[in-house]
Amino acid sequence: MNEELTLTILGGVDKDGVPEPVKFVEVSKGEIIGIVGPTGSGKSTLIDDIEQLAQGDTPTGRSLLINGKRPDAVIRVDPRKKLVAQLSQKMHFLADMTVVDFLHMHARSRGKGPELVDRVIELANTLTGEPISPDHYLTVLSGGQSRSLMTADIAVISDSPVVLIDEIENAGIKKQEALRLLSGEGKIVVVVTHDPVLALMASRRIVIRNGAMMDIITTSREEQDVCGRITQVDNWLMSLRDTIRRGEIVEELA
Repeated sequence: MNEELTLTILGGVDKDGVPEPVKFVEVSKGEIIGIVGPTGSGKSTLIDDIEQLAQGDTPTGRSLLINGKRPDAVIRVDPRKKLVAQLSQKMHFLADMTVVDFLHMHARSRGKGPELVDRVIELANTLTGEPISPDHYLTVLSGGQSRSLMTADIAVISDSPVVLIDEIENAGIKKQEALRLLSGEGKIVVVVTHDPVLALMASRRIVIRNGAMMDIITTSREEQDVCGRITQVDNWLMSLRDTIRRGEIVEELA
């Protein structure tokens, strides 16, 4: 894949057929971009357009470009050449195989070496409070473990250069670390979120209303400072949740 990969979204129309105010969004390798807006505003529709690499053939009329060009038709339909991976809040494995067998199979299918398997498991265990063993069967993993494993797998083994994340704030994983891991591996990360921490982690955020891209806001230095402060509170809340899950007593709240 091109080292200078870019993803371009060309605007279409809103729910009433009116042209979107934002005509053009270009996202570069390693960038985190947020999608924000009220419930029902059309955030997931934008994610769907990106996942399909829409070419003016969806209800929104949007088109997607890869490195400034329309993608080859085969890329849109051949799962082996898929450019976009998706990580959602609701996901569980159906395959009755062990974690290590699954990762070895995926690595082989991508033409990659078995040495990556241990790295995936190690990274996955930095994202979940419930340790994942190589011998665990996929079907017994919790939702948080499943999403942690898939996040690490997408970062290390998957060839998909674009990752779509749909509202993982309550998905049972360390969300900030997950976004940093994916962007640090050079992925373009597009995250739909209501979470202020994730929204302000993004370098920019697309504002959606009535099915339209209404605005693009670049995260300011002041917002980055705010993100740092609320991240401290968010980390404390996660620590508190872990304490309660372990059946321990919460002795102080300061």
